[in-house]
Amino acid sequence: MNETAEIRFERQGRAGVVTLDRPHALNAVTHGMVRALDAQLRAWAADPAVAHVLIRAAGDKAFSAGGDIRHLYDLGKAGDPTQIDFFRDEYRLNVLIHRYPKPFTALIDGIVMGGGVGISVNGRYRVGTERIIFAMPEVGIGFFPDVGGTWILPRAPGELGMYLALTGARLRQADARYAGIVTHTVPRDRLGDLAADLLEVDDPAPLLAAFDTDPGPPPIAARQATIDALFSGVSVGEILKRLDETAGAEADWAAATAREIRAKSPTSLEIAFRQMRFGRGASFEDCMRLEYRIVSQVLQGADFYEGIRAVIVDKDMKPRWRPAELEDLEMADIEAHFLAPDGGDLEVD
Repeated sequence: MNETAEIRFERQGRAGVVTLDRPHALNAVTHGMVRALDAQLRAWAADPAVAHVLIRAAGDKAFSAGGDIRHLYDLGKAGDPTQIDFFRDEYRLNVLIHRYPKPFTALIDGIVMGGGVGISVNGRYRVGTERIIFAMPEVGIGFFPDVGGTWILPRAPGELGMYLALTGARLRQADARYAGIVTHTVPRDRLGDLAADLLEVDDPAPLLAAFDTDPGPPPIAARQATIDALFSGVSVGEILKRLDETAGAEADWAAATAREIRAKSPTSLEIAFRQMRFGRGASFEDCMRLEYRIVSQVLQGADFYEGIRAVIVDKDMKPRWRPAELEDLEMADIEAHFLAPDGGDLEVD
């Protein structure tokens, strides 16, 4: 088996079973985990004894809270050129999971963000318990919604994906189902039974349907019309203007949302806005190529390191973005994130 101490692979019954095993780090995804998972998925794709793949996580807090960003921060600060290799391999893995020829089922119990989204939501089936907390909060650390966020978020209803990208808002079970993040919802106390039964079948679809339960009305749906009206603006500035001008019953929510957005990296906000508009009509592969273009430039900038410093390293929660205001952005600097990097575009099989 191609495994590290951080990820385990087993063939159980008819399933290839992946277990993320870094509960002390909320199962944050490392480069070693990415490489091991990629190799194992390729082996299982060619193994007739494996009918489908199941991915789950150890611990009771998170499926995976993201990538190992502290390590990436340290590599960047040290000027280590291998930093980009993590993202290249991670994005190729995301493509592999999205295209996987056998059913791929993620059992999501707890936090799923960042890199954890890439190895779960890009798969065919996603099961969420009542403990799921989904978010793509990257603009708050000077980054952007990657690992397929360019594809995933624009496919949520209306302008919900734009709202999620610019605010980093969290979704729980019913809202995650409504947004298309999960395909099935199952009570946590039945997740073990589902996992055990999945080992015995060739096709997980009928079993997933049998275990599927109604999570109740999604709270975010009640605000869908408001989100659509406000987040359909032609720019981040226009969206903020609409939020500022909102009156009536939604005024307080709009004001709080505007404050939340203004706390994020202006550069990241502008990138995320353009991402969401691009992703609506693009193929998954083109979305991942775009993300590789963006990350190649982001790693050369300042806000990613400043965001991690403020949130992870010093924990003062006071990032000093450069530039600090949307109005001070140079559009040529933003547009550079959407050009092919010197080493060429992401190559996928």
